[in-house]
Amino acid sequence: MNLRNSVTDAEYVALRATIRERGTTRIWVFAIGMTTWALLVVSILALQLPPAAVLVPLLALAASFEGVLALHVGLERIGRYLLVFHADEWERAAGAFGRPARSIGADPLFVVVFLLAALLTLLPVVGTSLRIEELTGIGIAEAAFGIRVVTARIACGRQRAIDTERFSYLRASDHDTTTSRN
Repeated sequence: MNLRNSVTDAEYVALRATIRERGTTRIWVFAIGMTTWALLVVSILALQLPPAAVLVPLLALAASFEGVLALHVGLERIGRYLLVFHADEWERAAGAFGRPARSIGADPLFVVVFLLAALLTLLPVVGTSLRIEELTGIGIAEAAFGIRVVTARIACGRQRAIDTERFSYLRASDHDTTTSRN
């Protein structure tokens, strides 16, 4: 076995391990983020804090979503890299499979849960009389989070094809450069 194949094999093994580790980390970030969010909402209810306090759990929710999103995007990008540069049988099959038309509902971004949690963040303000400034501030923050989650999901749905195309271009460019040097 030559040095090029050993480096390529080591890279493949390392990237597969990265996918496994980040995939597990994504679930932990989600679980810890949701637990933190829930504790904050319950605390606000128990302590009967002012309505603006709901922005704290919403911020925790947004932070955990951003963590999940960053991990997911990285995982997808590594997967597309492996598909293009290490196109073995398994990678080709996984890349071609994509997302089934009739999915069982698995969502790597946990979009429905995050949006539902955002709505439940409003529980402490139900039945309170909000000033227009509070209502506006909370409403803008809730809407901004909802828009971020939905637009991120749409962007992630398109990113797979974009990354595959970009990596294919890079591979072709690298191949052209290598061929012209020889």
